[in-house]
Amino acid sequence: MSALKYDSLHRQCRTLESLFDVKLTSYSRLASVQASDDDIESNGAASRSNDLELELDDLLEKLKEMNEQLGALSNGPDDPLSPSMLRTVQRHYDVYQDYCKETRRAKINVQQALDHANLLSGVRNDIDAYKSSAADSLLAERGRIDSSHRMVDDTLEQAYATRSEFSSQRLSLGTINTRMAGVMNTIPGINNLVSMIRSRRRRDSIIMGLLIAVCIIIILTYLWQ
Repeated sequence: MSALKYDSLHRQCRTLESLFDVKLTSYSRLASVQASDDDIESNGAASRSNDLELELDDLLEKLKEMNEQLGALSNGPDDPLSPSMLRTVQRHYDVYQDYCKETRRAKINVQQALDHANLLSGVRNDIDAYKSSAADSLLAERGRIDSSHRMVDDTLEQAYATRSEFSSQRLSLGTINTRMAGVMNTIPGINNLVSMIRSRRRRDSIIMGLLIAVCIIIILTYLWQ
């Protein structure tokens, strides 16, 4: 009876150990995968590591139960196991202990790789944020420079318009002067009339001056007498 139960437990342990080897190998590879991935969230490495950890813990729990049953079977006083069976039971227990150690070591390596990847991702995000901020600052500065250029262009346009207006006014004044000169040349009698008026005004001024002088002399003569 003990031999039959031993055979069943032995086969189950072998099956669990083979499956555990495959899972542990896949889980150990995640450390190198997470260290080389750019984005552990997008590629699902963190999620796969959690799933494999749960599977490994479940397999270890089953192996522990199988080893406990084998240990109880090997210590049974009624139907003892043969020396070769006892060595096999011990070997299964040793394999289980090694699996526990390797699992703890693999979890540490995967966690360190995960932390390292998260750190690199955080640094990369900070660098991207800094680049984005610097780009925004450059764009804002470029916008201010463009605004200054537009202001200068508007001022130059106003200056050119003012100069053009002055030039137009100067041309208009020149045209008026030319027309006036033409009018004066066209009507020569006006010049003569102006000259006569000026001469008469000068003559009237002289006569008035003489009259005033004569009157002053008469008054002074009267006063002295």
